[in-house]
Amino acid sequence: MPAEHLFDEMIASGDMPVRNAPLFAESPGPATSAWDRIEGMLVGLAIGDALGNTSEGQTPLQRERVHREIRDFLPNWKAQNERKGTPSDDSQLAFWTVEHLVERGALDVEALGRMFAARRIFGIGQAMREFVVGMRDGEPWRHAAAKSAGNGALMRIAPVVLPHLTEPTPALWRDAALLARLTHNDCASVASCVGYVALLWDLAAMNEPPQSCWWTDRFLDVVGDLDTGVQYAPRGGAYSSIGQFSDLVRARIADARREGWNTVEACERFYSGAYLLETVPCVLYILEQHGANAEEAIVRAVNDTRDNDTIAAIVGAAVGMLHGIEALPRRWRDGLTGRTAIDDDGRMFELIDQARSRFWSKPPSGVSY
Repeated sequence: MPAEHLFDEMIASGDMPVRNAPLFAESPGPATSAWDRIEGMLVGLAIGDALGNTSEGQTPLQRERVHREIRDFLPNWKAQNERKGTPSDDSQLAFWTVEHLVERGALDVEALGRMFAARRIFGIGQAMREFVVGMRDGEPWRHAAAKSAGNGALMRIAPVVLPHLTEPTPALWRDAALLARLTHNDCASVASCVGYVALLWDLAAMNEPPQSCWWTDRFLDVVGDLDTGVQYAPRGGAYSSIGQFSDLVRARIADARREGWNTVEACERFYSGAYLLETVPCVLYILEQHGANAEEAIVRAVNDTRDNDTIAAIVGAAVGMLHGIEALPRRWRDGLTGRTAIDDDGRMFELIDQARSRFWSKPPSGVSY
């Protein structure tokens, strides 16, 4: 079934866990005129993941005691203990999505779900594991998706913009919702993915960084319209109130702004784990504070959060899209192995080149890795 018809059918049947907001009938704004922004988005995602995954799960204090401040790749047992950047599931799933889009030219959620279920995923998360088990047991993808507000869909959503770069239509928003719903049947997840794609699309056309409040305000403008009123509860950190996802995120960011917290203070209060009620305010506040500087934004995500590979991947894609690939330090780009599996070094860069050939009608930017 074509994605547009599938989305409409899922909305009508109640199988899409967000409201049918006016956004889904609205065209995005003008597309970017510079391929280096798209390269920046994809490479920024991979860099954030690779910088973070060797210290994932540590608290900022634990990480600081061991490493001081991480600004470069750590010695990595997956790369013969060299200081090289290797992927976790964040990069794998994002670049397998690139591969799928390049091969098919458009999103086919069922086929992508089969790809995910057929391959070995590094550090697979709980929701993705539930989805993979369901698919391997023969469940339809719509039933296999986990009812989870984890960040596993948000971390891989960025490539959904690729088929829409030269002909932007409302299908972008429907594709974002379907790609999120593939593995996470949850309002906060689908809404966050659509809201984040709206950020990426707008960033691609900007000539200078936005005002700090823009990041949260734009994101919540989208998410608030999609929110269905499902109630979410915190699982850690300094907060205890239960409420609608967009309202809770707004309140956390408002507290951080009012109190003037730095990013580590804010992210500790938000808790900064893999739950979207933790991940999303961390991403937004880091971008509010440091989005004008691509390197510093990624460094803060890597050092100041617990689920630091995923948060840094999401931050990295956003600042890469805003600033372009040349804003990502050369030492980081050179240090990436470019793997999407155990031994396919350079595969990420091949996929980026293939995406440019498939989806970009303008001359290449000439930027080299």
